[in-house]
Amino acid sequence: MASKTIPRALRLSSRVAVPRRTFVSAVRARPSAATASVSHAPAAVSARGIKTIDFAGTKETVYERADWPRDKLQSYFKNDTLALIGYGSQGHGQGLNLRDNGLNVIIGVRKDGASWKEAIQDGWVPGKNLFDVETAINKGTIIMNLLSDAAQSETWPQVKPLLTKGKTLYFSHGFSPVFKDLTKVDVPTDIDVILVAPKGSGRTVRSLFREGRGINSSIAVFQDVTGKAKEKAVAMGVAVGSGYLYETTFEKEVYSDLYGERGCLMGGIHGMFLAQYEVLRERGHSPSEAFNETVEEATQSLYPLIGANGMDWMYAACSTTARRGAIDWSPKFKDALKPVFDELYTSVKTGKETQRSLEYNSQPDYRERYEKELEEIRNLEIWRAGKAVRSLRPENQK
Repeated sequence: MASKTIPRALRLSSRVAVPRRTFVSAVRARPSAATASVSHAPAAVSARGIKTIDFAGTKETVYERADWPRDKLQSYFKNDTLALIGYGSQGHGQGLNLRDNGLNVIIGVRKDGASWKEAIQDGWVPGKNLFDVETAINKGTIIMNLLSDAAQSETWPQVKPLLTKGKTLYFSHGFSPVFKDLTKVDVPTDIDVILVAPKGSGRTVRSLFREGRGINSSIAVFQDVTGKAKEKAVAMGVAVGSGYLYETTFEKEVYSDLYGERGCLMGGIHGMFLAQYEVLRERGHSPSEAFNETVEEATQSLYPLIGANGMDWMYAACSTTARRGAIDWSPKFKDALKPVFDELYTSVKTGKETQRSLEYNSQPDYRERYEKELEEIRNLEIWRAGKAVRSLRPENQK
C-alpha cells in the first residue's frame, strides 16, 4: 500500500494529527505552483466577509463569519427568541453554540423524555430556557425544527398551526419540505423558511466551535416573505457555529445529502471496506493484516493526508509502484461504480429513498430493528478485528 512507500519525511508527517480543514482553507493551502498552472487570477476576492472563490473554474459566493462578530449577532437577534425543537445531535451542538454566543435560545422537547433529561444535564433550565414543544414554539420567533425527519412528519399536524405570521421556520435538512408529498410538511405561506445545513454531525459542529474554528455549512431560502430571509440564514449560520457558508437550494441540499451518506460518506465506503476485506480473507490473509490493509492504513494514514492536501498530492507522495497501480485501477473502479451512483441519485431524487426512510423509521419497533442491524455490523469479523487493532494504537496504550 502507498503508506509503505512514501518517502521517510512524508511517512513521519503522516504520524502527526492533521487538523480538519474547511473547504476555503483547503483552497488557500494549495501549492502556489499548482494554483498558477490553473489560473493567474486571485483565488478569492474579499468584500466584508463575503468572498468569491474559484472552485476549479466555477466561481461561487462564500460567506464567512468575519462579518458577523458576536456583538453584531447579539444586536441582530436582540428581539428574537430562537426556539430549538428537538435535542438530538444537531440540536445539542447548535443549541449550545447559540447559548455561548449570548443569544436568547430556548429548547423545546417532550417533557421528562430522554432529550429533556439530557438538556438538563447540559445546563438548560426547565421554565427558563427548557420547555415542552408547544410552549417553546409559542414563545419563539425563529423556530428551529431539528427533530428527526420521521419525527418532523409525525408532529407536523401539531406544529404547523403554531407557526403564525411573523415567525421564521428554520431547518438543517431540506428533507421535509422538499418531499412534502410524502412527509406532508407543507409550510405556511406567510413566513420565511430558511436552511442552515452543517457539513458534519452536531458533535463536530460543537467541537469545531469550541476550538475557535467553525464547520462549513450550506444555506438556502425556501420562502422569502420579509425580503430578509437570506440575510437571516447567513446570520443564523454563523450563530450556530459555522465558519464559512455557501449557497444552495433546499432541493440540492437534500439530494446531495441523501446521495452522499448512502455513497462515499458511509454506505459506499463500508461496502468497499467489506469487499476488500473479504477478498483478502478468502485469499488466506489474517484478520489483522486484512483490517490493517483495508481500514487502518486508510483512515489513520492516507485519508487524513488526502483531506489535507488532495489526491494529486497523495499520488505524488507515494512510490512509483503504488502510483502506477492506483492510476491504472482508479478508472476501473469509477466505471464499475458510476452506474450504481447514478441509480442511487435517481432513487434519491424520485423520493424512493425518502419513502423507505419514512416507512422504516416510523415503525413502532424501529429502534429494536435498528439495534439488531447495528449488532450484526458490530459482529462482522472486520469490525471485531478492528477493535483489537485500534487497541494497539500508541494513543490507546496505557
